[in-house]
Amino acid sequence: MQYRQLGNSGTKTSAVGFGAWAIGGWMWGGADEDDAVAAIHASLDRGVTLIDTAPMYGYGRSEQIVGRAIRGRRDKVVLATKCGLIWDREEGVFHFHSDAKGASPRPAEYRVFKCLKPASIAEEIERSLKNLGTDCIDLYQTHWQDPSTPIADTLSGLEKLKQQGKIRAIGISNANLDQLKEWGAIDSDQEKYSMLDRGMEQDGRLAHCRENNVAVLAYSPLANGLLTGKISPERKFNEGDLRRMNPRFGRKGLEKIAALLAEFQPIAERHSATIPQVVIAWTIAQPGITVALCGARNPAQATENAAAGDIRLAAEEIEAMSQAIQRHTAP
Repeated sequence: MQYRQLGNSGTKTSAVGFGAWAIGGWMWGGADEDDAVAAIHASLDRGVTLIDTAPMYGYGRSEQIVGRAIRGRRDKVVLATKCGLIWDREEGVFHFHSDAKGASPRPAEYRVFKCLKPASIAEEIERSLKNLGTDCIDLYQTHWQDPSTPIADTLSGLEKLKQQGKIRAIGISNANLDQLKEWGAIDSDQEKYSMLDRGMEQDGRLAHCRENNVAVLAYSPLANGLLTGKISPERKFNEGDLRRMNPRFGRKGLEKIAALLAEFQPIAERHSATIPQVVIAWTIAQPGITVALCGARNPAQATENAAAGDIRLAAEEIEAMSQAIQRHTAP
């Protein structure tokens, strides 16, 4: 496993992290808790140290599962969670409707708000600490940005939590370049990034992070499983699964990706690796990307993801893959 610095925090983390969104079940068609715990254990056994979760992932369920999984192993984990999405009160800016299965286009059981007021964060941190079974979170991130609360106010609230010893490092997520600049000297930025989703490169956020020593945590590096090459056109997604109506997962989308992934096969064979592993290896080889957050719902998936951290692609392999991506994704 490769290990890297988490911004200016002084903390080292594995280049492959465990993304705990799917194990909460919400927006992923459900999940088995025992399998999820076993997946986390398999990741830790393979050298993964960073586990990233959030209260929104199953309304606390993902955090609770992570807490159960790391019991007795807390000292081996760089524990990351988030704040800023609430559903128990209407405060801040309305974000979306939601129910137990996922986000809803129509009014549903919950109304989810973006709220980064310091008083709200002070409440959230206590629930997260309880869910996770710990007295300190290594990396605390704003899940989405709240335009109704000045960034300076939110940062002041987070700094107070740091002074109280409840968090060690401060990060943000889902921010634009102007927001990123206004946040200033933070430790990390978590954004959607994969070989199919490269907005961070195009709008300057990745360059900003690289220039300012802000660690970048790439979520969905396998594009919600699309880049594993394991999803067939006949696959049926459960109700609530965010992939159910996504055209990328339709027959044409899957065929297009299959053609791309076929070009990676010789590289995978050269490293005695699988296609998902070389996709992850390409991701963590990109300048400025610190960690690829990979979801897994069972030990086999987790072990496969973690092993990608052992792969070091040659410069010519990275270039060949990048050229193939360009050919297959160009408009």
